[in-house]
Amino acid sequence: MRIPSTIGSRPTHAGRDASAWTVESLERDTRWIVLLDDNDRANLLAGLKAGRIADKPLLDYCRSDFPFGEMVLSKLRSAIDEAQHGLGVALVRGMPRAGIDPDQFELLTWAIGLHFGVARPQDRQTRYINAVKDVGVDYRSPTGRGYSSNAELDFHADGGDVVLLSCWNQAPEGGDSLCASGVSAWRQLVVERPDLAAVLESEPVPFSRQGEQAEGEAPFTLLPVFARTDSDVLCAWNRNRIQNGLKLPGAPACSAAQREGLELLDAILRRPQFMYRMRLQPGDIQILSNLTTLHSRTAFTDYPEPERKRILYRLWIATPDGRRLPASWRDKWGATEPGVVKGGMRGHQYDDRCRAFEARQAADLGMRMA
Repeated sequence: MRIPSTIGSRPTHAGRDASAWTVESLERDTRWIVLLDDNDRANLLAGLKAGRIADKPLLDYCRSDFPFGEMVLSKLRSAIDEAQHGLGVALVRGMPRAGIDPDQFELLTWAIGLHFGVARPQDRQTRYINAVKDVGVDYRSPTGRGYSSNAELDFHADGGDVVLLSCWNQAPEGGDSLCASGVSAWRQLVVERPDLAAVLESEPVPFSRQGEQAEGEAPFTLLPVFARTDSDVLCAWNRNRIQNGLKLPGAPACSAAQREGLELLDAILRRPQFMYRMRLQPGDIQILSNLTTLHSRTAFTDYPEPERKRILYRLWIATPDGRRLPASWRDKWGATEPGVVKGGMRGHQYDDRCRAFEARQAADLGMRMA
């Protein structure tokens, strides 16, 4: 699908209804697209220049180091709000690239995250921001991660309230981003097979931690694919992690009804009316809810030149105004209350430096540690 080029008005309706979008409604209502102008880019570059110190570790930065100015921050905040409390998807277009290199673009992505949440670790190396690029990893292996491969990915959600994916270079062929509303998929599942919808809400399945569990953590988490709170329908689908989780010692087997429900859910997500395709361009930031929106990617063929290869930067953040989670999701997220730092994968190198960063950033944003 071609991304519309106009901007709609800010959302005024409840997030639960807004997040149940279809391809047709997303194309019609373009409130989720935020366009940056020359002044915005100048402010971002000025803030980056003011805060950047060569070789300074990312975890030593704080948001006051990057004075971007309220005008551009308000635009970025509207995108974060849309992802969290509106449609569940937002796109910021026009991030600055001229005059900076990939490392500076990564720092700019990190700095934007500092203004809106507490970054969450993502892998066994306890990295808080990851370069999404092909380094030859086998996505289907027991410890494989899709962001390090060029493979087509399953629909999934990540490990923070929202995920930011900023694009530095795009591949010449493939690598398109796919999104689907977990809420719309849930509603369709209820219409077609209410019995299977009930199973996916009530019966937990094992999600593999892909070998990235911290000391004392089990190799898998158990939670239902769908969960409901007083105001929301939430979705935790990740086919690859469930398939790997089912192979782990001690993991419970899926019932026949669970397997049928999972297959139908995946098929619904891929129907043309539910699966939205967008092609991120250099300078784009895609922002998605990890609670209501599922995302994927097509396989890609890259450029041979290293400097032209596809590379994006992925950042998970816990936000001050994130949603309350159901009790059944506590094992994966570590906490369920709004305003608490939750989510992520502590990995194998989570240490006092990580704890100090998270505590400092949480205090700066008025959040609490789990």
